[in-house]
Amino acid sequence: FCRSHVSHKFCYGHNMKEILDAHRPPGGRLGAGHKGLFETVTDSLHMQLGLALAALGVTTSLVAQHMYALPSYAFIAKDFTTQAALYTHHQYIAGFLMVGAFAHGAIFFVRDYDPKSNQDNVLARMLEHKEAIISHLSWVSLFLGFHTLGLYIHNDVVVAFGQPEKQILFEPVFAQWIQATSGKTLYNFDILLSSKTSSSTIAGSQIWLPGWLDAINSGKNSLFLTVGPGDFLVHHAIALGLHVTTLILVKGALDVHGSKIMPDKKDFGYSFPCDGPGRGGTCDISAWDAFYLA
Repeated sequence: FCRSHVSHKFCYGHNMKEILDAHRPPGGRLGAGHKGLFETVTDSLHMQLGLALAALGVTTSLVAQHMYALPSYAFIAKDFTTQAALYTHHQYIAGFLMVGAFAHGAIFFVRDYDPKSNQDNVLARMLEHKEAIISHLSWVSLFLGFHTLGLYIHNDVVVAFGQPEKQILFEPVFAQWIQATSGKTLYNFDILLSSKTSSSTIAGSQIWLPGWLDAINSGKNSLFLTVGPGDFLVHHAIALGLHVTTLILVKGALDVHGSKIMPDKKDFGYSFPCDGPGRGGTCDISAWDAFYLA
């Protein structure tokens, strides 16, 4: 914070450049740490736009989840269709923002990234370890895909053969625990607001809105939707889609400088057409192609 007075200028605290340059984690495992990031971010509009889109995308996704799972408005919970529509609406927006963030991040790496000013810092380290990052994300996507779809196939088959008791069902205990702490008594967790003897329940009974805790457990609304094995599977199916989308975008952005199949990719820019069977085939490997494929 700075204040000017006639011929003197008074400043308090640190500026962002000093904080970033000095931020080096102990042990030296991140090399030069955040040195050079201030100039990198301030000199690149694509980097700034990418960071802003990513932050807004995560925020919008969180809004979608919490408007649906833990609604803060008293009357939204009376209409399940409205809740589902609001969730889908905000999650779609979050998806577009996320794709835009990676697209502008890839453009930053093509046009604005300077290896000299980012030597051995966290950005350079990330590029050096891109194969490990991509392979881990690929493993997570495969794990989610095989397990989620495998469970759906198994459950559908046993139900189709008239033996629903043979389904493999998992209770979402962590989600149930969160709802229980907020007052949902159905799951018998006996913790915080779902416990009649806890200090939070006693304090909650003294606030100005009478019957608010009873409304959470009423069968006349969907204030806190009861979550079960179906929700567990659906959320993992959504996670599969998000992780595969992220895998495509991350690979497109991190490989924009070059890959094993095309080491000189950076010379071709953000988008370039397929040039046939040369180099082992270059169709759909530009960063722009990753953007549209995601």
